[in-house]
Amino acid sequence: MNKYTQKSGKWIYQPNQTTPFRLSRTRIEMFIDCPRCFYLANRLGLGRPSMPGFSLNTAVDALLKKEFDLLRDSKQTHELMKQYGIDAIPFQHPNMDKWRENFVGINYVHKPTNLEIFGAVDDIWIDKNGELLIVDYKSTSTQEEISLESEYKQGYKKQMEVYQWLFRMNGFKVSPVGYFVFANADKGLPKFDGRLDFKMTIVKHEGNTDWIEPTILAMHECLNQNTIPKSGEKCEYCEYRKLTHKFD
Repeated sequence: MNKYTQKSGKWIYQPNQTTPFRLSRTRIEMFIDCPRCFYLANRLGLGRPSMPGFSLNTAVDALLKKEFDLLRDSKQTHELMKQYGIDAIPFQHPNMDKWRENFVGINYVHKPTNLEIFGAVDDIWIDKNGELLIVDYKSTSTQEEISLESEYKQGYKKQMEVYQWLFRMNGFKVSPVGYFVFANADKGLPKFDGRLDFKMTIVKHEGNTDWIEPTILAMHECLNQNTIPKSGEKCEYCEYRKLTHKFD
C-alpha cells in the first residue's frame, strides 16, 4: 500500500476492493483524453494540477437555476423554450437539488466492473411524452455563431451523454435529445457600467450513449493493470512532465 492509498484510501483504486469505486463524469473524460493521467490519478493518487474556479460561470449557472426553478414550481414553460419551439417544462422531482450538487449528483453502480459512475446535472426538462430532456448551462463570450462544432466542444456532447445514460440506468425515460443553454456575454458594448448583457441561445444535441459501456470496461481494465499506460496523443500534462525531466 503506497502513501497515497494510506492518505486517502477511498479515492485510490485497489484491484481487489469489494466496495464500488466512484468515478465522476470528468474522470471518464480524463480517461478518453489520456489513460496515463487517469491511471496516475486513480491508482497512485497523482492527480493533474488543479485549475482555478470560474466564479463568473458559476454565478451565471446559479442564476439560471433560480430562474428555471421559479417555473418548475408553477409548471410553466420558459419564454426561451417557447422561442425555440421546445414543448416542455422544467422537471420537478424531490432529488433535483441532490442531482445538481457537485460531488453528489446522480449515480449508478456498473455491476460488471463495480465502478460507481456519477455526475451532477445543471437542469432537467420533461416533454409532453414524459421523456426527460437533459439540459446543460454554458457561459461564454464570443462573436462567433454558437454551435457544438469546435473540437473542444466535443467533450460537451460526451458530458451530456453520460448524464443521459445515468438517468436511463436509474430507470427514467430519457429522450436522446438534450439541450445546451448558452449565455453569451456581449463584449461589444461601448462601456461597462458594472454590468454584462447576455444573449441566450439554445443548441440541440441528439446523444448517442453506445460508447459508454465499452469505455467503462476499458477504464476497469486500465485500473487493474500493474503498468502505467501510455499517454494520450494530445495530453499537455504528460508533455509538460516529459519536458520538466530534462531539467532534473
